[in-house]
Parts: sequence; structure tokens; C-alpha cells
Amino acid sequence: MADRLFTDDYLACVYDAWHPRAVRDDFDFYWPWVMAAPSVLDVGCGTGMMLHAARDAGHVGRLCGMDPAAGMLRQARKRTDIEWMLGDLAASIWKDEFDLAVMTGHAFQALVTDEDVSVSLEAVRRALTTNGRFVFDTRNPAARAWERWRPENAVDIALSDGEQVRITTDVTAPFDGETVTFTHTFTGENELLPMVSASTLRFFSPPALAHHLDEAGLRIEAQYGDWDGAPMSAGSPEIITIAVPG
Repeated sequence: MADRLFTDDYLACVYDAWHPRAVRDDFDFYWPWVMAAPSVLDVGCGTGMMLHAARDAGHVGRLCGMDPAAGMLRQARKRTDIEWMLGDLAASIWKDEFDLAVMTGHAFQALVTDEDVSVSLEAVRRALTTNGRFVFDTRNPAARAWERWRPENAVDIALSDGEQVRITTDVTAPFDGETVTFTHTFTGENELLPMVSASTLRFFSPPALAHHLDEAGLRIEAQYGDWDGAPMSAGSPEIITIAVPG
């Protein structure tokens, strides 16, 4: 089940204001891959920001966005020149259809159980063409990002109409070797607030990630440790993976 942050219409709008294009370093990394691929599947596409931009920039091929959260997709579907699917990879039936599949914004970490991971990766493998690529990112657990998810690091954002929203993050179940559970609390003057969204994310070590990919018939072609293309190291903040069938 998708987190309230993604299912609620109001919070879906807050999400885009919280993560605008201007601060999305991952966007720059994925952009050349998306624009070069004749057919693109964006898994966990959210409000469709990347696919909207690709179409605006002249991408004439097939663009398809999938997300399990209705609130996010209602924003994405404001554009009708892109395919949209409400659901997750477990429900997909694509076979040999996409030259590129992407999972941006650490969406891969929402796959919490081994079954989630297995079913999703196998679905990606089926959806890719023979020469297709799967490009995705996860936070490197060695960087311990969750240690910064504290109330004193609350952020204040402004929505498009000037409305102010404060977002406070608090870890409710600390890292257990694989997962972290936390809440985002949204406060402000809007009558819908306050709201609380609970999340659990899984952190994959590089060997564990390689194992899951291998079991699904995917081979790591390259890995990077940050959005500038830096090589992986023990303390890299990211594990950015390019995988191919085989």
C-alpha cells in the first residue's frame, strides 16, 4: 500500500513543491537516458514530472508512467499524451516493450520484502527489450541517511499559491539491518492539516542488490556512487545501478 504522502491529492501537490526540478540532481542523471530511449517505462513515476518534461523537450517515442498511488497519478494524468497506469509491477503484463525502465527518487526502496523485490525485478526483466536498460537508485546504507531524519531538521516549503507548509521527519523504528520506519508530519494553516504519513524503506547493500538482480535475470552493467557519476565507494551516498538482461 502506498504511503499517504503519495495517495492524498493535497500531499501529492506538496511533494512536488518539496522536491522541485531545481533540487533534483537525480533528474540530470536520468535525463540523457530518457531522451535517448525510443520507449520508456517510469516505475513509481509520481506526478509524472520527468515524463512531462521529456515530452515537452521533444521526445516523440512511447512514454509510460506507472504508480500505485492514485493521488500522484491524478496529477500526472493532467497530460494525456503519455500513457499512465495505476498499479505496481506485480500487476504488469508488458513483455519486450521498453528500451528503458527507470525507478527514480529512491522508489526502489519501497520494495520492502524479498517477494516484492523478486516480483518487481522479474516484471522489469520481462518488460525490457533484449537490449534494454534498467536504471535505478537506492541510498547506500553505509551513508546512514536516516540519522538526518530528525525533527530539528524540519523544512518549510511554499506551494504555488504561497501557502506555507512545514514538514517534520521522525524515525519511529530505527535501522534493523535492512529497514527504517519513519513519519512525515505536515503542518500549516490549510484546513486539511496537520497530516501524518508513515513510511518504511529498505536499504540494500551492494552484494544484496547484485544477488536480487542476478536472480531476476538482470546483470549489473555499471554502478555509480553519486549523481555526478562518481564511482562507488564504501561511503558513497547512493547506489545508482544500470542493469541489463542477461
